[in-house]
Amino acid sequence: MKQTVKLIVGNWKMNGLAADLAGAVAEMLADLKATPASARAGLCPPATLIERMVRAIDGGPIAVGGQDCRVETKGAFTGGVSAGMLVDAGATMVILGHSERRQEFGESDALVSDKVGAALQAGLMPIICVGETLAQREAGEAAAIVRGQILGSLHDGLTGQDWALAYEPVWAIGTGLTPTLDQIAEIHAAARDAMIERLGDGGRTAPILYGGSVNPGNARDILALDEVGGALVGGASLKAADFLAIIRAA
Repeated sequence: MKQTVKLIVGNWKMNGLAADLAGAVAEMLADLKATPASARAGLCPPATLIERMVRAIDGGPIAVGGQDCRVETKGAFTGGVSAGMLVDAGATMVILGHSERRQEFGESDALVSDKVGAALQAGLMPIICVGETLAQREAGEAAAIVRGQILGSLHDGLTGQDWALAYEPVWAIGTGLTPTLDQIAEIHAAARDAMIERLGDGGRTAPILYGGSVNPGNARDILALDEVGGALVGGASLKAADFLAIIRAA
């Protein structure tokens, strides 16, 4: 189904310092206040910037989120951040199951599902990432891989909540490569079927974001596709002009 209100979220990954709040974020905020966008916008900076970004935005039209959380609410987990800590810092959303977490930290579908449950319990909107590698794409397994990740990574508690799925082909993240529009449409349709298979009617309405080298040049065509309910933007979200152009393309 076509989403009437798109969701555009920037994932800053391990980038960003306080100076960026007075630079890029201030520019984004001023532009969106002057001319409100039809899309919802969000930024997920490193944990060190969440509280300061929330203060800088000060209730403006950009939501702030985290990039990951632990399942546990507290404990002896050096370097870990709980969902409750993100909420305490002012976050309203969190990215979970990103391919970089799955690959670099060995996160399984089951662990992602447990993190989704923790996020929901804390009151965060989860953005759940799925996507195939280049080898899987070339083997004709893309749709099957995404379906399996969705069935394993979603959580029963999602029904009736505000959440999103993000399809990010691993081979397109940060490479400048993107699938064809037909390939994106095919996987988004398959993702919707899997969401409904897993959650029934609870899987019908959550937006499916596309992520993977989204930029001002390709955003409008991608966002116009059926079942593309927004975008999860990496590098382009660090540049105010680029991120604003993507938001305006929605």
